[in-house]
Amino acid sequence: MGGRVARVARTWAVVLGVVAASALLPAVPAAAHNSLTGSDPRDGARLAAAPERIELRFLATPKEATTEVTVTGPDNVAATGGAPAFAGKRVTVPFRPGAAGLYIVTYRLASDDGHPVKGEIRFTLTTGTPAESPSASASPTTVAPTSAAPTPASPAPAAAGTDDDGGTGWLWAAGAVVVLTALGGGLLLRRRAARR
Repeated sequence: MGGRVARVARTWAVVLGVVAASALLPAVPAAAHNSLTGSDPRDGARLAAAPERIELRFLATPKEATTEVTVTGPDNVAATGGAPAFAGKRVTVPFRPGAAGLYIVTYRLASDDGHPVKGEIRFTLTTGTPAESPSASASPTTVAPTSAAPTPASPAPAAAGTDDDGGTGWLWAAGAVVVLTALGGGLLLRRRAARR
């Protein structure tokens, strides 16, 4: 009877080991791969008053050297009021509102694993600054070339969504869990068959 209890204990130890290993697998890629966790304003927001700044929150601390944030308003007019500021896992960009309409915040950064992460946040400003809009587009002639630079990069983040991998990392992790569980179950059945 003591031998049977020992076999059951070993079997459960193997099963628990497989479960523990499979639980740790998804955490390893997630720790190395950064992603957006939130923003202010949130994606899809409709605002009557323009915010002073735009804040992006990430899963891991973004590096200043590899992080790019651009803000464009209606007619692809640049709406960034200065350089981004970094504080831990947050990146803030001063916002320079223009005409009422759709504003697109695009971001691109590199994860610790070197994988590029890019995406966009969209929000609508329901009230604009019509007096500044014509003078802003007429007086600084350098705004047009500056705003033309983000335009080619703009379609790529829109197609990519918020992450480059399309969520396939979770599929790989789920597959690894299934394989490890099947191996653990096969080992258990093989041991039972050998004992009979």
